[in-house]
Amino acid sequence: MDNCKRNVVVTGFEPFGAHTINASWVAVQELKKLGLGKDVDLHVYEVPVEYQAVQSLVPSLWKQYHPQLVVHVGVSGMATTVTLEKCGRNHGYKGLDNSRFCPHSQCCIEGGPDCIDSVIDMESVCKRVTASGLGVAVSVSKDAGRYLCDFTYYTSLYLSHGRSAFVHVPPIAKPYSGEDLGRALQAIIQEMLNMLDRAEEKIHCQHVH
Repeated sequence: MDNCKRNVVVTGFEPFGAHTINASWVAVQELKKLGLGKDVDLHVYEVPVEYQAVQSLVPSLWKQYHPQLVVHVGVSGMATTVTLEKCGRNHGYKGLDNSRFCPHSQCCIEGGPDCIDSVIDMESVCKRVTASGLGVAVSVSKDAGRYLCDFTYYTSLYLSHGRSAFVHVPPIAKPYSGEDLGRALQAIIQEMLNMLDRAEEKIHCQHVH
């Protein structure tokens, strides 16, 4: 039966700057406790806030697990909702990382497109999760911020041809607890997986007929 299980990778980030406790990693650890159902093997990783580490770690996760979906989670000090990011951007990386480094080119993948959209319809995920009465506000954004969050997202989108997602969470207790954020991630990722399943069934039906 294990062969039928789907791999899903979810990452959070280590502390950086004023975020001495990174809500993204707290939320991902809470998600790990909850799981994504018996047919999903959930793998979680804490990502360093370092451009060069991301450039080696993200490809290794895709290669190791061949996941159906990778979801990266980051914290935004400005966020008051759980925010679904629609796209990642290739240029404009000027902020120094935890090792005081930023890419000389200020770009993620030289020669890559300026912007890559996720194959997942974030507006639809947002509507469905909101309608479920989760008790956590969810919104959609087109700007992941041109720092390690955006850099990681773009790298993953590029490698997976769009089969990735990024979720920004607010800091802990502003206003949600780690448990609340974990529940929100569970609901969001399950809806994303359902959406991918429906898309694959549609493709399969088109091939059959």
